[in-house]
Amino acid sequence: MIQQLTNEAIELLKKLISKQSFSGEENETALLIMQWFSSHNIKFESDKHNIWAKNLFFDTSKKTILLNSHHDTVKPNKGYTKDPFNPEIMDGKLYGLGSNDAGGCLVSLLATFTYFYSRSDLNYNFVIVASAEEESSGQNGLNSMLKIIPEINFAIIGEPTLMQLAIAEKGLLVLDCEAKGTSGHAAHGFVDNAIYNAIEDIHWFQTFEFPKISETLGKVKMTVTQINAGNQHNVIPANCKYVVDVRVTDAYSNQETLEIIQANVKSEVVARSLRLNSSSIPKEHPIVRAGIKLGRETYGSPTLSDQAVLSCPSLKLGPGNSLRSHTADEFIYVNEIEEGIDLYIKILNEIL
Repeated sequence: MIQQLTNEAIELLKKLISKQSFSGEENETALLIMQWFSSHNIKFESDKHNIWAKNLFFDTSKKTILLNSHHDTVKPNKGYTKDPFNPEIMDGKLYGLGSNDAGGCLVSLLATFTYFYSRSDLNYNFVIVASAEEESSGQNGLNSMLKIIPEINFAIIGEPTLMQLAIAEKGLLVLDCEAKGTSGHAAHGFVDNAIYNAIEDIHWFQTFEFPKISETLGKVKMTVTQINAGNQHNVIPANCKYVVDVRVTDAYSNQETLEIIQANVKSEVVARSLRLNSSSIPKEHPIVRAGIKLGRETYGSPTLSDQAVLSCPSLKLGPGNSLRSHTADEFIYVNEIEEGIDLYIKILNEIL
């Protein structure tokens, strides 16, 4: 049964690659996922472009595991030499947009869920969500499903981790900052220059170190990524706007991080959102212990996923390599999918 599901999962991934599914435009891949459920006689529901199902013998007296990965993709970058929508296997690599992030994870979790779907002897319930808008952190993704699906006790989020155990993940703050100054003629050289004022604060962002360091995620990281000021050469600008990307660890909440920043810089600082918090799961959690028993290693992930919208313990785990995500000529090894399905099932069998 596992081999048959694995073969079907690889074929599904090829079909998913062939359909454009940019964030917010996932209707065609949603139909393919619905066809998977229908072909395996699994009752499913959908909301916008999210498709979800629960195991056949769902029991409200049992705790529930969420299996989740996304079927949206970023747009292909200009470095592609292959057709991003043409699934092609060469030298054991399945090429195509979304193959690694996170198509391989998604089809592996779909196969895993299908494997356990009709078992009546499970210690846990399963809910699976094939979600939309992960790449854009959109409002109609997994976060919108949490009020629809049953209450979740812990989750496995399918993202490429080489099937190692990402037991913590950094959160994200995107800050819109504005330094103020006094406009005037450049010939007079007024001291109150918004750009100079911004430089002082940018230097703080570059050099400040938050005192608390996470055991698994290390330090909070702040990076200035955009800047804009002035509109002609001889006018001192009255404002300088810049954007800061802040990767927050589990040592701080997003709100705490924002308050520390606002107390230390002169610029006006506004967070676009506070909802993408850091996430983690204890090493002592049964699902983590099961993975360690099977030779998997634990680590902290610097990249953001849909874990950020969950309030329950969650583990990021999946086939593929995060370093390939969003790259030109994206690919996943076919044997990584095979290993992914095998390990998902073995890890879950340890606790079921």
